[in-house]
Amino acid sequence: MDLGRDELAADTSLVGRSLCEAYADRADAFLTELFEAASDRIGGISLVALGGYGRRELSLQSDLDVLLLHDGYKDIGPVADAIWYPVWDQGVKLGHAVRTVKEALDLAGEDIDSATAMLQARHIAGDRALTATLIEEVAELWRAKASRFLPQLADRVQERHARAGEVAFLLEPDLKEGRGGLRDVQSLRWACRAREMLWEGDDEALQDAYDVLLAARVELHRRTGRMGDVLVLEEQDGVAGALGVADADDLMRGLAEAARIISFRSDDTWRRVGMTLRRGIGRFARRDRALAPGAVLRDGEVHLLGEVDTSDPVLPLRTAALAAGEDVPVHRAVLALLEGCPPLPTPWPDEARDQLVHLLGSGRPAISHLESLDQHGLFTKVLPEWEAVRSKPQRNAYHTFTVDRHLCEAAANAAELGGRVSRPDLLVVGTWLHDIGKGFPGDHTVVGMEIVADIGARMGFDPDDVAVLVAMVEHHLLLPDVATRRDLDDPEVIQWVADSVGSTLLLELLHALTEADSQATGPAAWGPWKQELVDVLVRRVEHVLEGGAVHDVTDTFPSEEQRALVMSGQRVVRGVGDTLTVVDADRPGLFSRVTGTLALHGLDVLDANIVTFDGRALEVITVQSSFGPTFAWDKVLRDLERALAGRLALRARLAERAATYRRSAPATVHSAPKVEFHLDASSRATVVEVHAPDSVGVLHRITAAIAEFDLDIVRARVQTLLDEVVDSFYLEAAGGGKVPEDVLPELRRAILHAVDAPR
Repeated sequence: MDLGRDELAADTSLVGRSLCEAYADRADAFLTELFEAASDRIGGISLVALGGYGRRELSLQSDLDVLLLHDGYKDIGPVADAIWYPVWDQGVKLGHAVRTVKEALDLAGEDIDSATAMLQARHIAGDRALTATLIEEVAELWRAKASRFLPQLADRVQERHARAGEVAFLLEPDLKEGRGGLRDVQSLRWACRAREMLWEGDDEALQDAYDVLLAARVELHRRTGRMGDVLVLEEQDGVAGALGVADADDLMRGLAEAARIISFRSDDTWRRVGMTLRRGIGRFARRDRALAPGAVLRDGEVHLLGEVDTSDPVLPLRTAALAAGEDVPVHRAVLALLEGCPPLPTPWPDEARDQLVHLLGSGRPAISHLESLDQHGLFTKVLPEWEAVRSKPQRNAYHTFTVDRHLCEAAANAAELGGRVSRPDLLVVGTWLHDIGKGFPGDHTVVGMEIVADIGARMGFDPDDVAVLVAMVEHHLLLPDVATRRDLDDPEVIQWVADSVGSTLLLELLHALTEADSQATGPAAWGPWKQELVDVLVRRVEHVLEGGAVHDVTDTFPSEEQRALVMSGQRVVRGVGDTLTVVDADRPGLFSRVTGTLALHGLDVLDANIVTFDGRALEVITVQSSFGPTFAWDKVLRDLERALAGRLALRARLAERAATYRRSAPATVHSAPKVEFHLDASSRATVVEVHAPDSVGVLHRITAAIAEFDLDIVRARVQTLLDEVVDSFYLEAAGGGKVPEDVLPELRRAILHAVDAPR
């Protein structure tokens, strides 16, 4: 007999828990046969399953954790060997131990991992009474030492969350160790073996959510043939198909829903565990503190007193706003009571809008309260459209959160910026709704404008305010896109943005929205460089909106000092801080040589100003290092001198670097490279925008392709968004003016070939 893992793996009718239990049954039978052969006529010994095997949750790659328990038998070693070696011969990792009950209890009393493993002990073979003694005494020990073990367990929960992140929101979640993962449910089960802390209905909800995550983990192990709990992108479609789910998006949405159910109940339970540990059993709670008529703060939670009017549709928002203002949770019994409240009518009562603004305006505390309302089915009563974005994944590494959580995070960030705007109410509501269109078919901005027009009117905002909210959705990408992809020294750009925005009110709201949205998107979406560009754009547009001349707000390039460098007739290669200045004879491919050399040294181009006159070129380039905030220019400048003189094998060196160096960025779903021409973005130049996966030397290859057409790059803006680039170039024909339109199809072909070239 063997464990039959290959046979089980081939049986696609077995998924999730059914596969785990089938494998556990095989393991039980296999080990029982070995045990009986090894322990013939020996009494006082038993074989015990521990941990996941004890729970009968064996995936095909799980360890077998087994304890050979005995009552002091002197010659136990040969018995153990006769069991362990055949298991190892199966290629299975075995967690094994040989102990008496006393030895096992001594270990459990000192080591929390041993204690929790034994809490899940299950008899396999041999002396049932011996196993029962261990199970009973470990449970008693765990309860007796709860005041020591529970704080350790709580600390481990927090450490895991910090290390593994959120199952609900990560692009590639850790199904076991992450916040809202399998280990959280197991930890709750262990905690409840000491003190029952779950609410009625939690156990069933946790079990259903647990089985969703377990099924995905089991299928991941089956497909990869190895241990590992991170559901990587390349396995998500396969896991979805094996589980009968339509596609990876549906799979990830289901996992996010399950993880949120777990994390909500886990957070609540551990908060109450901590409270009981601090207060001690049998002591009286502190006196209630009144917060509002009928509402008190009791033991760190909001309670409602007396006869609660559940016919009041505003009550959920009023209660959540009150609790958020105190930064304390609403008691679970109160949330359950609020489930009886009806949906908000159309239009909303004024108080409902005021309470929503108050809730969103509380900042970070609002996030947990919005989640609490959502977990109790209350939030779609406030905003039915929320269902469409609920747990909706965004399958790219640029976004950290699901759509709904992104909106809540952005609104919390906006609340912290409320002092910068004259209408903080419009700021938090507009930011909270700016991506609501992502839950519906079509362009999310266009769809979002229609939805927010309806929502704003339903909330009772006056028509002018509704128009502002709609405009916030329409233009929520305007400032960051223009700031990072267009020439801010071009008066036409500033005038176009001013015409698009139309008022200083909308401009200040969009300015704060841009920062709040970017910070909620992910670490690659906001930084000092981007913030400075957006600030510059806003200052210049504000000047125009207030009646100033557009030509008064643009910088002069080149400066007199820079002109003098060009007129000197000498080659200049100078690096100071994060700025590289190059002056040399103008020729096709000059910028490409510069960018290639920078790529050799791990320097990313952020911005480039380029001008040519009298047969000479000036390039002023802002860079950042892939390896840290500071870097030395010496080696870069030496190689740059060689490249400009035609004495550096750039293409070969970049290929060698690409073969040995890979940018460490999270995996993502790449869209196909694309090249877009913006013919009306400038009256003097053709603007080309390139979207492509990042790789070593990609900017060098793009600019080399442009050089084939004898075109002048007069301005470049480069963004690297984790492992994708968005590069914008202002191009002029060799004799000046825009690129002839009949050249554009071939230019697109050349650039696409360059970004797809082997690297």
